[in-house]
Amino acid sequence: MNASSEATQSLWMAQAAPRSAPALDATLTCDVAVVGAGMAGLSAAYEARLAGQEVIVLDRGPIAGGMSARTTAHLASACDDFYHEYIRMRGEDEARVLHQSQQAAIERIGAIQTAERIPCNFTRLDGYLFLGEGDDADLLAQEREACARIGFPGVEWAGKDAPAFLQGRPALRFPYQARFHPMKYLLGLADALTRRGVRIYAHTPVTSVADEGEGVLVETASGHAVRARAAIVATNSPINDLIVIHTKQAPYRTYVIAARCPADAVVDALYWDTLDPYHYVRLQEASDGGDPWAIIGGEDHKTGEAGDFDERFARLEHWARAMIPELGPVDHRWSGQVMEPADAAPFVGRNPGDRNIYVVTGDSGQGMTTGAMAGMLLRDLVLGRESPWEQAYRPARASLRAAGEYMAENAVMARNMTEYLTPGESGGLEGVAPGEGAVVRVGGQKVAAYRDPGGELHAFSAACTHAGCIVRWNALELCWDCPCHGSQFGVDGEPLNGPALSPLAPWRALGLSHARSRSSRISRVVRTSPKL
Repeated sequence: MNASSEATQSLWMAQAAPRSAPALDATLTCDVAVVGAGMAGLSAAYEARLAGQEVIVLDRGPIAGGMSARTTAHLASACDDFYHEYIRMRGEDEARVLHQSQQAAIERIGAIQTAERIPCNFTRLDGYLFLGEGDDADLLAQEREACARIGFPGVEWAGKDAPAFLQGRPALRFPYQARFHPMKYLLGLADALTRRGVRIYAHTPVTSVADEGEGVLVETASGHAVRARAAIVATNSPINDLIVIHTKQAPYRTYVIAARCPADAVVDALYWDTLDPYHYVRLQEASDGGDPWAIIGGEDHKTGEAGDFDERFARLEHWARAMIPELGPVDHRWSGQVMEPADAAPFVGRNPGDRNIYVVTGDSGQGMTTGAMAGMLLRDLVLGRESPWEQAYRPARASLRAAGEYMAENAVMARNMTEYLTPGESGGLEGVAPGEGAVVRVGGQKVAAYRDPGGELHAFSAACTHAGCIVRWNALELCWDCPCHGSQFGVDGEPLNGPALSPLAPWRALGLSHARSRSSRISRVVRTSPKL
C-alpha cells in the first residue's frame, strides 16, 4: 500500500494507473538499492544504471503510485519560494546553483523522454508569475532583480503579448520552462529501467535501512533483504531517519482540480501567483482530442491542521473561474502532500551520520524537477564524484537565517504532544458514524477510530509509529495523517506514506501495552542520526 490507496484519484492516475510488479521474494545483492519508485527514485535508478551500476528498486505499493502521481507536474526552474528570498537565506552563489540545477533537470527530462521514446506530452513553454490580489508589486520587481543577479536569462516583465487574463496585471515571464504527463513519463521510465536490467519490486515495504560501514542492509516486511554498496531513500518523507531531517521540514497538503476549457481560452504556459499559499495553473492536452484540461492547484495547509476540504475545493474553483470564465465542469479533484524545507531548498545527498545512505526529500512544490536533479546529483555522490550542486542541497546543512522557520515548524511536534492530555472528539466510539473517522479518548488512551459504511469499527492507537505524534482523520482521502512528519495510514492502520514503517497498533479495550511494545521495536529498527 502507498498513497495510491487514498480515496481521490488524480487526472494522471485516471489516464495511466500505477503499475504492479513482483514483490521481493529472495535476498539479493546489488550496487545501489533505491527505496521508492516515484520521480526521484526512478530517476536515481536510471542515472545509476547508465553509470554501470547494478540497481534494485523497492516500493511499498505499486510503481509510480506515491505522491509523484498526485503532482501537477510543473517543470519549472523558477523558484516557488522566490529567488530573492532564497538569496536572503542561503546567499547568491547557492541561489545560482539552485537555478542551474533545476534548469538542468528540465533539460534532462527532455533528453530522457526523447532517448527512451516515452510519449509523455513533454512540451517546452513559458511560465508566468503574476501579482496576487492585495500583494505589493515590489515582490515582482525584487524577483526580477534576483533572477538577473543569479544569471537566469530572459526573465522580463510580461508585455502586450502576455495571455489575455494577465493583461493589466503585473507579471513576470520566465522562459525555458516545460510540462509533461507525469504518469506516462514514470511508467515509460520504469519500462526503460527494466530493459536495461534494473530489478523493480512492488508491494515490498521496507522496514529498515542500515549502514554497515562497507555497505548497507535494506530489510523488508517479508523477511527478505537487499545488500548493496549504497542505498538511496526516495520516499517523499525519509523512512531511515527518526528526527534530524524531519526537524528541517514540514508536511503540507495541497489541492487540485481539473476541468476542460476551450483551447483558445488560455495560452499554454505555466502560471503561478504571488499569494501565500499560492495558486498554480497549467494545461494538459486531452487524449480524446477534445478540449484541453486546465489543472489548477492551491489552498495549501499544514498536514492534519484543516478539515474543510469541500470549502477549499470551492474556493479553488471560484478563483479558477474568475481567472478562466470559460472553464467547464470540474471532473477531477484530488490532494497531495509536499514536504516544505525551512530554508527553501530540498535535501539531497548523504544522510547525516551515515556513510552509504543517501536521501532526497523536501522538494516543496517542485518535486518533478528536484527528482530528476537528484538522480544526477546522487549518481555522482554514490560514484565518489564531485558535484557543483552538492553543497546547496546537503542534508546536514543548517541555516541561521532560517532559524525562525525551523522553530516555527518544530513547534508543531511540541504542540501535538500535548494532545495526549486533551479530551478526544465528542461522542466516544459510539459517536463515530458509518463512513467517518475520529480520534476519541477511551480509558485514558487516544484511539483512532473509523467505522466503515457497513458499520464495522476499525480502532487503533492514535500514536503515529514514527515518533508518537497523535494522528488526525483526513475525511477527503479516508486516511490518518500525522501532522508532525507526514506519515499516513489507511483505515486498516497500514502505513501509506513514510516516515512511519509499521502500522498503527490495534486498540485493545484493556489497554495499549501492545502499542507500547511495537513502538519500542520500531525505535530499535530505525537507525537514528546524531543531532547536528
